[in-house]
Amino acid sequence: MSKDCQLGFRDFERSMVKRETKRERFLSVMEEVVPWEELEGLLQPFYGKQDRTVGRRPYPLRMMLRIHFLQQWYSLSDERMEEELIDVPVVRAFAGIDLLAGSVPDESTILAFRHLLEEKKLAKKIFKMVNRHLEDQGLLMRKGTVIDATIINAPGSTKNKRRERDPEMRQTRKGNQWFFGMKAHIGVDKDSGVIHSVVTTAANVHDLTSASELLHGQEDVVYGDAGYQGLERRREMENKRVECRIAMRPGQRRKLSNSPEDQLQEWCERAKGHVRAKVEHAFRIMKRQFGFEKTRLRGIGKNQSKMLILATLTNLFMVRNQISSMKVA
Repeated sequence: MSKDCQLGFRDFERSMVKRETKRERFLSVMEEVVPWEELEGLLQPFYGKQDRTVGRRPYPLRMMLRIHFLQQWYSLSDERMEEELIDVPVVRAFAGIDLLAGSVPDESTILAFRHLLEEKKLAKKIFKMVNRHLEDQGLLMRKGTVIDATIINAPGSTKNKRRERDPEMRQTRKGNQWFFGMKAHIGVDKDSGVIHSVVTTAANVHDLTSASELLHGQEDVVYGDAGYQGLERRREMENKRVECRIAMRPGQRRKLSNSPEDQLQEWCERAKGHVRAKVEHAFRIMKRQFGFEKTRLRGIGKNQSKMLILATLTNLFMVRNQISSMKVA
């Protein structure tokens, strides 16, 4: 956190408390693992060229980037983010805001920074840059891929200015339950669990449709659940030299007997399941840790940008211990 900020009265009160909170511990860790300087260098050419894209006041890029990440970590709206910066000294210190020396970015400025990332397609650049950073440190192996998709709900209410639901979201059925929203498709490294590919679609798009987009081309094997049955026979997979280890359908698996052949098949299915679990870890962090269980933004494009930032932060969170140990060494 910024150490050159002067202390306000609330900050002084907080400094007298000896116990470190969970939020302080979390932000201290992320302070160490996020490659701030590289990200600032990536975004600087796009930031501040037009006043309408960065807000009315020239806040530092470092501050706006930290505020944007805080929004993703704590699933905050623009309005709520502004309030947190005013009310919570720990959050304000992480963002590098000094109330005695300047003001807090308002919600329109926070919104303008997000629009800048969306319009210039910067979320994808951030995602790729951080993954290269992790690969350089040996934290992204690229030998195998696990693919999966999850449904992210969207507001179904029509009580809004447009009197309609998001037109780019769709309804789909999973089991006996219906969902309205989008699908987040990801491909993760089978060894490290690091996310290397992200695709967002409407909820009614079949998992197989985006499967080939989740492969980076360097893997030897791909794992997926039973929803990806038939992946190896799709046209887009013809020139890909990759072994497809897709799970057996649950109904077929229940029919396995106690014969040696069937028990060997059961053992293989369990082995596949252990590898596929890596992708569930990533989804758990995004949906439970960072609270992305329901869309706040309208449209697939905006949510694709959000997903790429969330995937970036999820990757850094998953490998935080390895990065910290490297820095200590």
